[in-house]
Amino acid sequence: MVKKEDIVIVGGGITSYAAAIYTARANLKPVVISSAEPDQLSLTTLVENYPGFPNGIMGPDLIKNCKDQAQKFGVNYIQGTVDSFKVKQGYYEVGLGKKKFNARSVIISTGASARRLHIKGEDKYFGKGISTCAVCDAALYKDKIAIVIGGGDSAMEEALALYKFAKKITIIHRRDRFRASKIMQDRVFKLKEKIDIIWDSQPVEVLGDGRFVTGAKIKNIKTSKESIIKCNGVFLAIGHNPNTKIFAGKVNLDKSGYIKTDKRGRTNLPGVFAGGDVQDYIYKQAVTSAGTGCMAAIEAEKYIENLKATKKYKGD
Repeated sequence: MVKKEDIVIVGGGITSYAAAIYTARANLKPVVISSAEPDQLSLTTLVENYPGFPNGIMGPDLIKNCKDQAQKFGVNYIQGTVDSFKVKQGYYEVGLGKKKFNARSVIISTGASARRLHIKGEDKYFGKGISTCAVCDAALYKDKIAIVIGGGDSAMEEALALYKFAKKITIIHRRDRFRASKIMQDRVFKLKEKIDIIWDSQPVEVLGDGRFVTGAKIKNIKTSKESIIKCNGVFLAIGHNPNTKIFAGKVNLDKSGYIKTDKRGRTNLPGVFAGGDVQDYIYKQAVTSAGTGCMAAIEAEKYIENLKATKKYKGD
């Protein structure tokens, strides 16, 4: 029979590591299963808005520090992609290929993947001028030129965040009108002295000097005419896809695929909690993700304690 773990944490970002630190210090011996695919912070360059680092810190370094801190408390790390999740009687089965983990409690922190354009130059300059978070990176574009791709509320928010710093912002949208809420559109339209809008167009290539972004090639959908816009940064605001496929039908999801939780990170399944971008479609910040990881960990600890108190804590 497969040994039962008290806690299995699925995911490898800052939410996961925060949860691992708390559960490990509570002597719950958490197992963390993280994918080889880098998390959002590992694709970020300088992080200047995480408390405790007055000079900023590189995203990969922040993640490494969190992982090292968790390992100091004895966290068991396993690299691989969880491909199955089953609800059993009194526990949950987390599958990693042929290997199975039985868990009394599960913390889901699989994050959300930013949608990509899949155009030439995107992979080469991702994190080197291409960003998916203006709230995170806008300050790096003081007196510089930036492009925002998209037409929803997220695109408007990106443009407004950049407005405080950038010299010029161009919003590129593939339709002739935004799908953003009227109030968000109005805020952007009032800032015409610094924000330009190019309609019916989409980027077909990101240009650079080998190190950083220098511009983007844009194509008009209606005329097929191409043009080049010089810029220092390209911000993708075309949405995110929460990584929840294996949990569908078991854990309650909203219409966009994000995990539904209450204010304490609890899902509809007893002992299953979620934190970070997999359930937070609003803030998507490193500090809020770490906070929800902490919350999920504390709730998971309480859940295990309650199992023991009510004599429902079954052996292997």
